[in-house]
Amino acid sequence: MPRERRAARRALALAVAPCLALALAAPAGHAAPARAASHSPAACDPGRERCLDGRRLLYWYGYGLGVHPFTTPEAVRRQLTDNFRLFPVSGSCPGRVRTGDACDLLGGNPVRVESAAGDHLQIATLPGHDLGDGLHIRFTFTRSFGFHYLDVAAWQDRETDCTRSTLCGAASRAGAWALWQVLAGTLTVSAWAA
Repeated sequence: MPRERRAARRALALAVAPCLALALAAPAGHAAPARAASHSPAACDPGRERCLDGRRLLYWYGYGLGVHPFTTPEAVRRQLTDNFRLFPVSGSCPGRVRTGDACDLLGGNPVRVESAAGDHLQIATLPGHDLGDGLHIRFTFTRSFGFHYLDVAAWQDRETDCTRSTLCGAASRAGAWALWQVLAGTLTVSAWAA
């Protein structure tokens, strides 16, 4: 995650934290027990270069998921992978997805789950996908002072017909932003059950 974005999120969380603490205070005046914020930088692969290389990065969007002070980022990811019907284009994928699973998203678009562990879910498009194969999308969940966030980054192994076309690439990025906004809205509600 870009350093500026992390700094802005921390500043927002620090500004709102006193109000949050008051809102969560027990009736007897004792503050609710604080849980340590688990914050790990979002990386798209272990070396980060595949995601952060500007020639391959297609988009990186951040969404707020609201306040869930007692829910971990891992629990939110499990909520999604254990109930994959929450994914807005789950198609014929099973209700529970794990690393290595392959299935078709809505419209018969084949994907493989590259990783579903810890605080992230990462999928890759396969041959026959409308956007071409070799597109990787990583959903990373983070928390800072009880505020949860979803970062979605997409990068590609090589250019596809769509990413070579300015119009198709722009439409794809705009569609992805709207689609992941729907996912963020769903997770904002479902994270309470995580």
